[in-house]
Amino acid sequence: MRGPLSLLIFLIVFLAAFTPSHQAPYALRISCGARNDVHTPPTNTLWYRDFGYSGGYFTNATRPSFITPPLQTVRYFPLSEGPENCYHIERVPHGHYSIRIFFGLVKDPTFDNEPLFDVSIEGTLVYSMQSGWSNHDDEQAFVESIVFLEDGTASICFHSTGHGDPAVLSIEILQVGNNAYNFGPGWGRGTILRTHKRLSCGAKNPKFDVDYSGDHWGGDRFWNSVPTFGQSSDSVLTTKNTIKLSSKVPNYYPEALYQTALISNDNQPDLAYTMDVDPNRNYSIWLHFAEIDPSVTGEGQRVFDVLINGDTEFQEIDIVKMSGGVNSALVLNKTILVSGRSLTITLNPVKGSHTIISAIEVFEIVNAESKTLIEEVRALQKLKSALGLPLRFGWNGDPCVPQQHPWSGVDCQFDSTKLKWFIDGLGLDNQGLRGFLPEDISKLSHLEHMNLSENSIRGHIPLSLGKITSLQVLDLSYNFFNGSIPESLGGLTSVRILNLNGNSLSGRVPAALGARLLHRASFNFTDNDGLCGIPGLPTCGPHLSAGAKIGIALGACAGLLLIATCLTCWWKRRQNILRTQQIAARGAPYAKARTHYSRDVQLTRHNNGHETARTAAENGPILLS
Repeated sequence: MRGPLSLLIFLIVFLAAFTPSHQAPYALRISCGARNDVHTPPTNTLWYRDFGYSGGYFTNATRPSFITPPLQTVRYFPLSEGPENCYHIERVPHGHYSIRIFFGLVKDPTFDNEPLFDVSIEGTLVYSMQSGWSNHDDEQAFVESIVFLEDGTASICFHSTGHGDPAVLSIEILQVGNNAYNFGPGWGRGTILRTHKRLSCGAKNPKFDVDYSGDHWGGDRFWNSVPTFGQSSDSVLTTKNTIKLSSKVPNYYPEALYQTALISNDNQPDLAYTMDVDPNRNYSIWLHFAEIDPSVTGEGQRVFDVLINGDTEFQEIDIVKMSGGVNSALVLNKTILVSGRSLTITLNPVKGSHTIISAIEVFEIVNAESKTLIEEVRALQKLKSALGLPLRFGWNGDPCVPQQHPWSGVDCQFDSTKLKWFIDGLGLDNQGLRGFLPEDISKLSHLEHMNLSENSIRGHIPLSLGKITSLQVLDLSYNFFNGSIPESLGGLTSVRILNLNGNSLSGRVPAALGARLLHRASFNFTDNDGLCGIPGLPTCGPHLSAGAKIGIALGACAGLLLIATCLTCWWKRRQNILRTQQIAARGAPYAKARTHYSRDVQLTRHNNGHETARTAAENGPILLS
């Protein structure tokens, strides 16, 4: 029995491991500005309450479009909160995601009706708001990108451009297949696909995948309806027949997408559609077909070419032949570089007089930005907290990317070997900073110049500052630093300018720093009353280590305590003696009288004794009876 049972268990485990399970994808929807979870009709979609944001305020919303989710609040980010504000979502499983952000309007007439701002995902700028977006019922009402998330987080940032306060209605993070929209060479973790246009040809109304009863792994795409490409140039064709090969791995297109189509007519045999695009960008174009025309029953009856901006990209497309039959889905993909501002897709018949198309998708291919070294990002975040950086600085998201919106006061360089950004400069002089310098400042190991002068920074100069051997310029002048200059600063062999003037530093200047003066370095230690040891400063007395100073201080305290104890004992003894003498002086007359009385009594007794003796001698012995 044990052998068959073990075999059965093995088979169950094997099948569980290798049988593809169609589990539900990860899905997170946030209603920005909402204090409680929200369910929206007609699908009872769950939107979580607002969380993960770096700042901003919530208020009531105005929906700019009927395709916008029916939510009632927005989160907006005034410029006073900083130029960069982000949502940082944690515990997102490793995978491939469609991230969609719907914009909203603040329901207040005093606010700018249509703010314009930039949007970045994972440090890459993916979209710049265009004027007029609030009057569109299409892809301009939101931004959507397909991106790989690999570190367990999703970072979505909004960058002010000086044209109103960014306002966000909702955020969706929807998992899609790991191989979804694989356009071939260049596709992968280094690229982001930004949705530029999705069209359902022949559809009457815009719809989402959920309206089509589409698979959840499709990412709930939005399909705008296109009832015609042009007046009298085409007609709508529909069917209720089942469409084969539609909802399959990896893109899971809804079947209903292929049950409508546009077909050309005799007046205009070609089908052509033109859309506006940004110039000098790469676009991934996905064309969808299904032969649903009942007049076409086999191969060779409809053949056509596909031209993109006048160039033939696909020749002799026979839908029936390539898809395996009628009522069967066919998807073609092509990546092209568009140099102009328009993209035209043309279907030109070769056999048969008409062409047909079901849907069009166009994505802009965006090269994903490399991120900043994570240890340096964390060091800057701790510096932000320690110095009490004003809100106007922002300092949210990644300090170096997107390159169009680096952090204020931070200079970055790119390491082409590690493919990472690093921090090589900090310029935060005269910014009203308070607080202290944390020891983690040494994690900014590539710093070449740092200027924190003319602030109100207190405390000691961190010992770890001497570990940043790349420092060439260090200016901490006119603050409130106290204590001694760390010996570790003597290890800054690359430093050319060191300004520590205008502080409350004391003690001997490290000898190694004094030696650097002989190498044309420029140091300034003035306006520190307690510094000594180099030319231009007072001469130092015997140098004592910190331990020796502590020992002397403790010894002096012990000596003072002993002296105080002795004085206290002497004073108490002296008080006792004086008190005794005072008591003795007050009792002297009474003591003298007592002395005379005692002496008189004794003399009287003595005389009476002798008198009695004589009488007895004279009278003889007493008679006893």
